[in-house]
Amino acid sequence: MEEDLSVIEPIEDYLLNQVYENKDGVLYEVYRFEADELWSFVQNKDNKQWIWLVMNTANRQIVAFHVGGRGKEDALALFNQIPAVFKTKAVFFTDFWQSYNLLDANKHVAAGKEKGYTNHIERFNNTLRQRCSRLVRQTLSFSKKLENHIGAIKYFICHYNKQRALLD
Repeated sequence: MEEDLSVIEPIEDYLLNQVYENKDGVLYEVYRFEADELWSFVQNKDNKQWIWLVMNTANRQIVAFHVGGRGKEDALALFNQIPAVFKTKAVFFTDFWQSYNLLDANKHVAAGKEKGYTNHIERFNNTLRQRCSRLVRQTLSFSKKLENHIGAIKYFICHYNKQRALLD
């Protein structure tokens, strides 16, 4: 079964144009971010909390996170946390969750997991679940207060970013 290359080539050209900007014959890299969300809970499983994350794929550091619901307001709260310097020349890769539609269409690429455009953030979600025991789905170490839940996630992300910075 052959792949239809007429569909793939325009997507790859589009991504190349999104990731690099051509100025006077020189390609300048644009910030490339991956965004995703993962499910958690506080106190009991009926109190669902979604952890929204944005990762800079150049250094694998988390640049913004938000804990809350799964709606557009929470997606907006997440993207408002990204520093302005990153937003000027950026492209965001996400899954097809409708809350991401608030992003500028010229700076947003939605794709399924099979494309691999969000593989770094998906891998980080697994790392977060493995290393932060309160995020494991069947555990006795859950958060009783939302403030503690957010604090534990923030602590882990700060430690993770510091370790990533030391690797570079």
